[in-house]
Amino acid sequence: MERFNIYHRKDGRWEGRIKKDGESGKKRSFIYFFAKTKEAVQSKMVSFKLKNKNNNSKCAVSLNCIYNEWLQSIQLRTKESTRANYQLKWNNHIFPVFGERFVSEIKANDIYDFIHAKQSSGLSDRYISDIIVLMKSVFKFAVRHYHIEDPLDGIVMPKKKPAEIAILDDNKDELKHYLLEHLNAKNLGIMLAMTTGIRIGELCALQWQDIDFEKRTLTVRKTIQRIQTHCETRRTKLIMTEPKSETSKRCIPLPESILSLLCRFRGNDEVYICSGKEKPVEPRTMQYRFARILKNVNLPSIHFHALRHMFASECVKLGFDTKALSEILGHSSVRITLERYVHSDFAIKQEYMKRITFV
Repeated sequence: MERFNIYHRKDGRWEGRIKKDGESGKKRSFIYFFAKTKEAVQSKMVSFKLKNKNNNSKCAVSLNCIYNEWLQSIQLRTKESTRANYQLKWNNHIFPVFGERFVSEIKANDIYDFIHAKQSSGLSDRYISDIIVLMKSVFKFAVRHYHIEDPLDGIVMPKKKPAEIAILDDNKDELKHYLLEHLNAKNLGIMLAMTTGIRIGELCALQWQDIDFEKRTLTVRKTIQRIQTHCETRRTKLIMTEPKSETSKRCIPLPESILSLLCRFRGNDEVYICSGKEKPVEPRTMQYRFARILKNVNLPSIHFHALRHMFASECVKLGFDTKALSEILGHSSVRITLERYVHSDFAIKQEYMKRITFV
C-alpha cells in the first residue's frame, strides 16, 4: 500500500507532495496538493496517481466487502441504533445498485444516475442526502485503505428542503381541554410532551425517579427506540439507550401546571411514567394513543413529534431566549433551534413593525 507525504500546514490547510517522474535529482521537483482535510489531500493524490498510471490495474474488491470492513471499524464509536440505521439504508438502497460492483469501477456518473433514480422513485432529497453521506464515509475508508479514486469527491448533493411538519396551532386549546377532561396515566405522557418538548423516545424511557419534585425538574437520561435486527429469528427489537447526543442529556425545569398533575399520579421510582408499570411503553404505542385522542376530538391527524414543534413555537411566542430554548430541547447547537423553530408568525411581525416610527 503506497504511502504519501502529507503535512498539516501552519495556515490550517493540509499539503501533499508527489515527486515528478524522472526529476528526482532536481530541487523542488514535486507536484503539490492542498485541501482543508488530510483525507481530501489524500483523495486528490490518489486520483492523480490513478490517472497517470501506465497500467489499468483495478481494485478487485466489491463495495459490499469494503462496507462490511468499514462497519466493523466503527463498532466501538457508534451506537447500535446508528449502525442499524446505516444497515437499513445499505440493504434497501445502496447494496442493490452498487454492492457487488468492484469499488474501482464506480464513477461519479454512476452516483449521479443513482441520485436521479432515487428522486424519480419519490424519495425525498433529505433522505437521499443521508444515503450519499453514508456512501461518502464508506468511500473515504476505501481511499485510505485501498488507494482508489473517490467517485464522490466533488459530488453535488441534492438540496435539502426543510421538512414541513403539520401542527395544531389553532386547535391546541381543544386538545388541552380534552386531555384535562379525560386525565389519566396514559394521557399524562402526552401532556408532558406538550409542556416540555421532550422527544417521544425520551418520554417513553422516563421513570418517576427522573422527576425531582423538590427541585421541580425532569432529567432526560435515556431513550427507547425500535430498531431492525437483520437476523432470521426477529426483524426488530426494542432497545434502551443513551439519548441521541450529549446535549440531549439534560435537566428541564417543570412548569407548575404540569408538576401538579404529576403529583397526582406519582409512582415508585422504578415505574415508567407512560406505562404505570416497571416495563416501558414503546414509542409506536404512544403514537397510537395520540392518534386515537386526535380522532376523538375530531382534530387532523399529526405525528407525535409535532407536539415538540408546538412547544417550541409557543416558547418563541412567549419570548424565550433562543439559547435557553435550545438547551431545553436538547439541540446540539442554537443554529438547529433557529432553523427549525424560530419563525415568527405574521401577527408577531405586525406587532414588531408597529414599533417603527420616523418621529
